[in-house]
Amino acid sequence: MSAVLRWRRGTAAVFTIALALASALAVFLAPRAAHAAQLTQITEFGENPGNLQMYAYVPDNVAANPPIVVANHWCTGSAQNLYDWLQWDELAEQYGYIVVYPSVTRASKCFDVASQASLTGTGGDSVSIKSMVDYAVANYGGDPDRVFATGISSGAMMTNVLLGVYPEVFKAGSAYAGVPFTCFATDNGSEWNSDCSSGTIDRTPAAWGDAVRSANPGYDGPWPRMQTWHGTEDQALLYPNFGEQIEQWTDVHGTDQVAEFTDHPEPNWTRTRYGGTGGQAPVEAISMEGVDHGLPYQPLETLRFFGIASTDQATGEIAGEGSNRCVHLPRSGTANGTQAVLWKCNGSTKQAFTHTAEGELRVNGKCLETTESVAAEGAKAVIGDCTGGDDQRWNVDADGAIINVHNGLCLDAFGGGVLNGTPLILWTCSGGPNQSWSIR
Repeated sequence: MSAVLRWRRGTAAVFTIALALASALAVFLAPRAAHAAQLTQITEFGENPGNLQMYAYVPDNVAANPPIVVANHWCTGSAQNLYDWLQWDELAEQYGYIVVYPSVTRASKCFDVASQASLTGTGGDSVSIKSMVDYAVANYGGDPDRVFATGISSGAMMTNVLLGVYPEVFKAGSAYAGVPFTCFATDNGSEWNSDCSSGTIDRTPAAWGDAVRSANPGYDGPWPRMQTWHGTEDQALLYPNFGEQIEQWTDVHGTDQVAEFTDHPEPNWTRTRYGGTGGQAPVEAISMEGVDHGLPYQPLETLRFFGIASTDQATGEIAGEGSNRCVHLPRSGTANGTQAVLWKCNGSTKQAFTHTAEGELRVNGKCLETTESVAAEGAKAVIGDCTGGDDQRWNVDADGAIINVHNGLCLDAFGGGVLNGTPLILWTCSGGPNQSWSIR
C-alpha cells in the first residue's frame, strides 16, 4: 500500500476518532468560575522547529514554585479545544499548577510522533514543547523538578515521546489511549503508522526499553513514572498498544511485567501497578473493559498520580489488629449482599479496598455498607451497588476504628473471632482489638 493511501486511511480514522472524542469529552463541560487568569498565547517562547503554538494558563492563586502540566490535544484538536473541554484550568485554580497547552498548526492537527527528529530531540514537536517548558520555568517560576505531561490519542502518543526523549525533564506522564515511544516511527515522511495503530508491532520488553535508553545515552535515571489508560474496544489505536506500553515502561524501570497490585476502582476498570503498590508506583495501568477510543478522561486521577493532588484515598488490604487477618469477600466477591469476613491476607482483588474522599470503602466496583436502616448492633457488613448514602460512608479514626457514618457503629469481628470465615458486623465502638484496623 502506498504512503498516500496509508495516510488517507489514517486521516479518515482520525476524523472519526475526533468525533468520538468530542462526544466523550463534552460531558466534562461545566460553567466556568470567574477568574482573572485566562488562556494566553505566547508567541516567542524559543526554538520551535515543529511550528507549534504555545498557550499557557497561570491560575490566579498560582503556588510558589508551581508544578507544570503539559496538556496535549488529540488529532484535529487544538489548545483551545482542550481548554474548553477539560477543566485543567479549574483544577489549576484549586491546586496552583501551571498548564502549558501546545497546539499543532499543520493540517492534520496531529502531533509529530513519527519523525526521527522528534523522536530523538533533534527537531520536530518534541523540541518545540521542551522550549515551552523552559519558557514556563524561566518566566512563570515553574518548578523544573515537577514537570508532567498528559494527553489523549495523539496527545497520549506525544506524552510517551516526551518522556522517552526528555526523561531528565518530565517526572511522570499520563497517557490516555496512546502507543509506546517509537512505535509510530516512519521513514517515509508519513505521519501515520498503520502497523502501530493496528497493534501489530510486538516487541520484547527489553527492545521497548532499549528504545528509551538509546535515546538517552549516558543517562542513568531517575526515569519518569508512567500512567497509561486504554479501552479494550479501542478502534483507532488498538488494545495491544496498552500492553506494549506497560512492557516498555516496566523495563525502563527495571521491573518485570507481573503486577504487584491489582484492583477495580470501577466495575469495568482493572488497575495494575508495577514496581510498587502505592498510588505513585513506577508504572500504573488502567484497562477499561468495553470502552472505545473515546475513553473518559480522569484528570483528578492523573493529578493524583503526578503527586499534585491528593484524592484522600487509601488503597490496600484492611487488616485486623487482633486477628492479623484481612477483610475479605467470599465466593465471587461481587454479588450484592455478600457479607465480609476475616480471611488470611493474600493480596487478592477481594481484599483490595479503596477508602475514597467521600468516605466509601470500595472493592471490586462495589461499596461496603450496613444491612440495617437504623442503628442496630449486629447489622452485617455487606457489599452493594455504590449509591453515595451514609450507610456506605465510613470514618477511619487514628486508633484504627472504622465507623459507619449512618449509625455510628464500628466494624467488628463477630465475637472477637480471629479465624478464617469470622463474619464482620457493626457493633458499639469499644476500642477492642477486634475493632482496630489498618489499611495497608
